[in-house]
Amino acid sequence: MSAQPEQAPEVLTHLDGGLGRIVLNRPRALNSLTHGMITAVRAALDAWAEDDRVRAVALTGAGERGLCAGADIRAMHEDAKAGGAGMRAFFRDEYRLDSLIAHYPKPYLAVMDGITMGGGVGLSAHGAVRIVTERSTVAMPETRIGLVPDVGGSRLLALAPGELGTHLGLASASMGPGDALLCGFADHFVPSARVPGLLDALARALEPGRAGAADPAAAVRETVAAHAEPAPEAPLAAKRAWIDVCYAADTVEEIIERLLDSGVAEAKEAAGQLLGNSPIAVKAALAALRRARTLPSLEAVLDQEYRISCAALDGHDLVEGIRAQVIDKDRDPHWSPGSLAEVTDADVERFFAPRPDDELGLEGSRP
Repeated sequence: MSAQPEQAPEVLTHLDGGLGRIVLNRPRALNSLTHGMITAVRAALDAWAEDDRVRAVALTGAGERGLCAGADIRAMHEDAKAGGAGMRAFFRDEYRLDSLIAHYPKPYLAVMDGITMGGGVGLSAHGAVRIVTERSTVAMPETRIGLVPDVGGSRLLALAPGELGTHLGLASASMGPGDALLCGFADHFVPSARVPGLLDALARALEPGRAGAADPAAAVRETVAAHAEPAPEAPLAAKRAWIDVCYAADTVEEIIERLLDSGVAEAKEAAGQLLGNSPIAVKAALAALRRARTLPSLEAVLDQEYRISCAALDGHDLVEGIRAQVIDKDRDPHWSPGSLAEVTDADVERFFAPRPDDELGLEGSRP
């Protein structure tokens, strides 16, 4: 009997010149995240933080379809049906990794080429240098499956100009490269064809003995600037006239009423999207974004998001949303509660309630 071929590692790491390279390596699954991948990325970053050979770190995804489509949704579905213990541990380690990336002691560069959603945003948009390409599609689409924007995404959305983040979070809308730059999810636009040259130039500039090795942050800035191009058009900028007015309302019901009464076709489409998403998730998402604006740090937001995600694991809509969107693909979720009117204030507050035996506890104790 012939030996079975060894399975390729889900995360590839290596040192290229002075650049630590991390490659998410599940291209057939859009590099969706497993718990093992979170552990592997964390191990590499912890080791490289103390390694003088590594002057900066770059995150990319294998294949040409995307950096990362988020968590492995099928695995999430199976675990949530079984009680969610595995996903609680996954979220705990994932959010701690997001915090580490935000405060990493060396320049951390992420290439958000292609699809970058959910957990992929967490691994990239908190980095020091965030690059989008013409192929980038960036989104926090959690309300479609009965979840609420997490991985620090509620903070990013809350800090976006005007009410753009509220629209993106509640309607699960996507951003192209220009919109990602406008909304603060990215810093630079580099055409995909120039990315390999950028990474090679960074590796060489950061080699021991090169001038860039003495000031890695400056070397990264200069090298990226040499490969970047002007930001492309941001379609959301022209939509702020109705987005800022409609999404400034205090309740989801009033937001939808304003969208429907706006006279703008795209606003009416957004209302339809909100009405199709999980009612309880949409209401919890609005509360999360409003509260995130007042929280003092990313860590405080991640603590809040952990409570929210654990509450979603305890509920009905997450399992049902994944079933409808990913497992059966009938696009006909049966939400519970079934309408916005049936979602009570107490239902929403359950997402934010302290969990005495299961708190993330990042605020005040960064990893």
